[in-house]
Amino acid sequence: MERLIYIRLYPRVKVNPDQSVYLQDIAQYILPSNEPGELLETPIYTVSENDGRVATIDSLQVIRFIKKMFPEMNVESLGENHTILEIVSSSKSPTFMRVSFVWLLLFFGSGLAIMHFHEDVNMSAVHKKMFFMLTGQEDEYPLILQIPYSLGIGLGMILFFNRVFKKKFNEEPSPLEVEMFNYQQNLDEYTVMDKQQEDKKDE
Repeated sequence: MERLIYIRLYPRVKVNPDQSVYLQDIAQYILPSNEPGELLETPIYTVSENDGRVATIDSLQVIRFIKKMFPEMNVESLGENHTILEIVSSSKSPTFMRVSFVWLLLFFGSGLAIMHFHEDVNMSAVHKKMFFMLTGQEDEYPLILQIPYSLGIGLGMILFFNRVFKKKFNEEPSPLEVEMFNYQQNLDEYTVMDKQQEDKKDE
């Protein structure tokens, strides 16, 4: 009977410094029912200081590892060709002062950006003109339009990003999450190519 292993590498895995990485850490797998546990108890890779913040493991490296232990075993690799090991060092929680500074910076920065935009397009004059068209009266401060408009900006941002703190309104990803996903994919592709070029230089 043919002895066959199926593996599917995870795209990205978080590991600790000096951690030993095993097959079950980086891939889904299907082993023959009578396969010994030695394959799962032997590390494929050990994180070192030379790896920096990321390291990569490709499917050929995993296949060579399995074939070295079990030469008669056939390996079928599905899905991703590389796994990126993101080396996470233990870090301290952000202090209250740092969180407050970032929060204030974002709050006032976004507020100024919105005010500058409205000043550029002369939104105040637009509201006055709309109020005159609807009521036939002139008003220096048409609050009946300005207050709902201001509330609508905040509500629109909440609906656009589909999130209030940690709560989501539905399971659909927000535009920001889609952009972050695309950015992460591009970053992973660049990381893999960069590591391959470094390996070629070291050879």
